[in-house]
Amino acid sequence: MTTSRGAAAGDDADGRAQLRPADRADLLGVFRIEKAVFAQPWPYAAFEGLLDAPGFLVAEDEADRDRSPTAASEGSIDAGNVLGYVVGDLTPNHGRDIGHIKDLAVHPGEQGRGLGRRLLRASLSALAAAGASVVKLEVREGNHRAQSLYADEGFEPARRIPRYYGDGEAAFVMRLDVGEWVRGRNADGS
Repeated sequence: MTTSRGAAAGDDADGRAQLRPADRADLLGVFRIEKAVFAQPWPYAAFEGLLDAPGFLVAEDEADRDRSPTAASEGSIDAGNVLGYVVGDLTPNHGRDIGHIKDLAVHPGEQGRGLGRRLLRASLSALAAAGASVVKLEVREGNHRAQSLYADEGFEPARRIPRYYGDGEAAFVMRLDVGEWVRGRNADGS
């Protein structure tokens, strides 16, 4: 069983993905993954407006920076060497800054290998370093895979918002105490 403190089965064991802050050159790949993964994708300009967010990170393919193995093998999505991304920003709140995981997606050909977990953890660490005391996110009521990932990292459901998404689906707002998360990760050495 995977816990938030240990590595998940399939965690990018080959070390192929390098995580780093997103930059303008990544946006087309990010946008192409967004369109492939989500029925209601964000517009390109939304990503552009969040480039300076402390938790906007990409996973890039270190195996071959000039070619995208996932694009070649999947044949449908050319995301350059971007394998996945997470968008996390910070809102000042009278000394208890609030982090917000706004978006997280992994190239369809890379899913199920632990890359989403790595991206989430890296973004949470970046938000903690930037001063977040709490991090929140919204997740589709029917997205049990994502809910499980978030719960495994320590997120707890805070409330349900009916008809949150444009197609009428409800969302769960989930919340994480960043201080507790950091202490737990430090205690386990992960």
